[in-house]
Amino acid sequence: MHCDPRFSRVREVFERHLADGAELGAAFAVYLDGELVVDLWGGVADRHTGRPWEGDTPAFAYSCTKAITATVLLQLAERGLVDVSGAVADVWPEFAAKGKGTITVEHLLTHQSGLPVVEEPVPVAEFGDLAAIAARLADQAPLWEPGSAHGYHALSYGFLVGEVIRRITGKSVGELVAAEIAEPLGLELWVGAPDTVIARTARLKAGDRPRAAVTEATGGVPDVLAEMAKAALDPQSLMNRSLANPGMHLLKGGANHPDILRAGWPAAGVVTTARGLAGFYRSLIAGDLLRPETLRDAVRPRVDGPDRVLLLETSFGLGYMLPSMTFLMPSQTAFGHSGLGGSLGMGDPGRGLAIGYVMNKMANAVSGNLRGLRLVQAVYDSL
Repeated sequence: MHCDPRFSRVREVFERHLADGAELGAAFAVYLDGELVVDLWGGVADRHTGRPWEGDTPAFAYSCTKAITATVLLQLAERGLVDVSGAVADVWPEFAAKGKGTITVEHLLTHQSGLPVVEEPVPVAEFGDLAAIAARLADQAPLWEPGSAHGYHALSYGFLVGEVIRRITGKSVGELVAAEIAEPLGLELWVGAPDTVIARTARLKAGDRPRAAVTEATGGVPDVLAEMAKAALDPQSLMNRSLANPGMHLLKGGANHPDILRAGWPAAGVVTTARGLAGFYRSLIAGDLLRPETLRDAVRPRVDGPDRVLLLETSFGLGYMLPSMTFLMPSQTAFGHSGLGGSLGMGDPGRGLAIGYVMNKMANAVSGNLRGLRLVQAVYDSL
């Protein structure tokens, strides 16, 4: 492990979380101006076997994947292979069905397409067939007029954006991440993990009571909490429907099941170490993955305000979360993406920061947890 003395308070917070049982196992990494200044890990990777969390222990980081998938698409846009402002149907003709001909690629990246839910139940046998799941979405009508509102596309985002990428390149997001991001940059990051990585991946543990987790994630806004609590109890709410299909819960162990870790869902499929996730953002803000002008445009707010699915106020650029109630950041120049239960990846070009946080004791919150926020705040307090 490594922690620059300037960031000793980060280590204190990290160790306190482990000591008081707030964490089961976790890792936290920080790059400052390209230098790895914090690389911490500890605790237990598998509570059933007692396997310790090692420096190369990866974890399933849910929606942290979305920013990586967005980056792959933006790389294609830089090469002139796709127009972000163009119609999805230009590269995926079947998508125009049922009034979706005007939906743009930008609508997909910004959660404005009106397709937050895969309506027909996806059978377990289809979990690895991303094109088949995308075809189900292509046959649906949007739930609201595309572009008129935004609502978090928890799982459908990946099948939609991923199919655009596949139609252009003939390759999956996972294949492109491996060939053009992870392997060239030496990042411990996989969208669809090989069996050798699955064998050492941390095993997730379900979190605490949803109400407590929602409170810590939102700062306890009473009216919003009441709405979210109601939606959480309603199986037909957009929140629950967006998260429930394809249903990871149908497999023993849920997201711990090898089929999920192997599938490489482009919205929730990344397996990564904290160092790998932080390294992705280090490379992004350094201009190694996108041109600086492309990134500046991508983190410009496209939607901001009440989210039809999460009910909280959310803010998005082109696939990246921006500071909001679901992405609590000490800096307005920060961007990135959190994952269900608390994992977090972020970059801050204004401060030269890149941060990755993964853990296996999940909070029952769609986005964020207090542990990650404390660690991020400690980083900023150390600057």
